[in-house]
Amino acid sequence: MKRREFLYKSTLASAAAVTLGTQIGLTRPVHAQSANDRIRIGVIGAGGMGSGDARAASHHGEIVAIADADLNHAEALKKHFGGKPLVYQDYRKLLEHKDIDVIIQGTPDHWHTKINVDSFRAGKDVYGEKPVTLTIDEGKLLCKTVKAEKRVFQTGTQQRSDKKFQTAIELVRNGRIGKLKRVLVALPYYSSWGGPFPSDGIAVPKELDWDLYQGQAPTKPYIPQRTHQIFRWWYEYAGGMVTDWGNHHMDIAHWGMDMDNSGPLSVEARAIFPNEGKPDCFNTPDRFYATLQYPNDIELIFYTVFAEKPGFFGSTGHQETSKEQLEWLFGKNPPIEVTGDENNKPNERNGIMFIGDKGRLFVNRGNVYGKPYEELKENPLPDNAWKTRPSTNHMKNFFDCVRSRETPVASADVEHHSIIPCHLTNISIKLNGRKINWDATKEEITNDKEANSMLSREQRKQYQVS
Repeated sequence: MKRREFLYKSTLASAAAVTLGTQIGLTRPVHAQSANDRIRIGVIGAGGMGSGDARAASHHGEIVAIADADLNHAEALKKHFGGKPLVYQDYRKLLEHKDIDVIIQGTPDHWHTKINVDSFRAGKDVYGEKPVTLTIDEGKLLCKTVKAEKRVFQTGTQQRSDKKFQTAIELVRNGRIGKLKRVLVALPYYSSWGGPFPSDGIAVPKELDWDLYQGQAPTKPYIPQRTHQIFRWWYEYAGGMVTDWGNHHMDIAHWGMDMDNSGPLSVEARAIFPNEGKPDCFNTPDRFYATLQYPNDIELIFYTVFAEKPGFFGSTGHQETSKEQLEWLFGKNPPIEVTGDENNKPNERNGIMFIGDKGRLFVNRGNVYGKPYEELKENPLPDNAWKTRPSTNHMKNFFDCVRSRETPVASADVEHHSIIPCHLTNISIKLNGRKINWDATKEEITNDKEANSMLSREQRKQYQVS
C-alpha cells in the first residue's frame, strides 16, 4: 500500500475508533497518528517565511529534510530542529526522497511555480508561499499540474483562515451593505527607493549557490541586495508590492465579490518608480493606482495608501510625493473614499473596503470596521446565511486536507485567480498605463498583443518552468 493511501486510511480508521470509543464510554482518546505514520516534511527555502512556515508545520508532522541555495539558512533551521533534518543546497536532491510526503515552500517568488510543480510531479503535497506565481502563464501550469497529479496545495494567504476576514466576507456576501458597487484594495507605502548598487569587488558568499538562486531569472552580477527579503524590489525575481501584499488583499476582495473563479474585465494602472529606471537600482514601483472593472458593474480601486509608510527591506527611505504626482497618479475625479474631502475622510489604512448601496465595511489585520459589523451582535446572520468554509488555522487546514484529500481554503485555482489582477496591474504599469481588456474564461488579454505577450517571461533554459 502506498504511504499516502496508508495515511489516509489510518486516519479514517482512527476516526472510526474514536467514534466507537465515545459510543461505548471509553475515556482514553485513540490518537490518529503513531510514530510510523507521522507525516514527513521537506522544507525548500528556509529564510524568513520558509522558516516560519516550517515551525508551524512541525506541529503537524516531522521535518526530515531542508534545502536552500543559501546553506546558512538551511543549517540555521536544521539547528532549530535539533540537528536532525538532512540538508541540501539543491532542492532536487530533497525531492528524490520517496518517503517525504509534504513540501513547505518558502523561496523567492521566481522559484515558486517550478518548485511547486516539480514537487507535485514527485508525488508531494505542497504548502507554498505567496504570491502564488511570478506570471499568469505560470498560474495556468500550476492549476493544470495540481489537477493532473491529484495533489493537495495550499497558498500561504493566511487571511483566508482569519475570523476577522471571514466575518467581513459573510456580511458582504449576505447583503448587509446592499448591492456591492465598489471595492478598495489599499496597500501600505513600502519604499523601493534604493541604489545604484555596485557589484565590483563583491564576492559571492561561499555558502550561496548564486546560479541556482537566480534560477529562471537572467544572469546578473552578485550583490546582496538581490537576495533574501530584498529580492522583492526587482522585477527579475518578483512583482514588487503589487503582487507581494497584493495577493493577500486582492484575495479577500475576490472572496467578497464572489470572484474566486473569475476576474476583471479591464485594468488600467499608473505607478511611480522611485529610481526612474536607473541602472543597478531597485526597479519595481512603490506607489501605484489602478482601476479595474468587474462583472456586475463593480469597480475595484487598487492603490497605495500614503499614510502608512513602514520601513522595509533595504530601501533608502520614503520619497515625498508631490501634489502634481498625486494628481497624475489618481487621475481625474478619483473616488472620495481614496482622496477624501472635507465631508469624507479618505481611507488611510491598508486593507479592503467594500462599498454597497446601503453601507460600507472595511477589514484589515487589525479588525472589522463599519455599521454592519457593529450591529452584528444585535442582528446576527440567520442560520441559513451563506458562510465561509471553517478554517481557523491555515497550516492545520492544509494538513487536514493532506489526510482527507479535500481541497484547502487557499487552493491553486482560487489563488491563481486572485493574483491575476495583480499581474495585470503590473503589465499595465509597464506599458505606461495602457488599458488592457481581460477575458477571464480564455485567460488572455484581448485588445493588446504586446500586453498579451507579457503573460509569461523569458527563462533561462536550465531552469525553465514547464
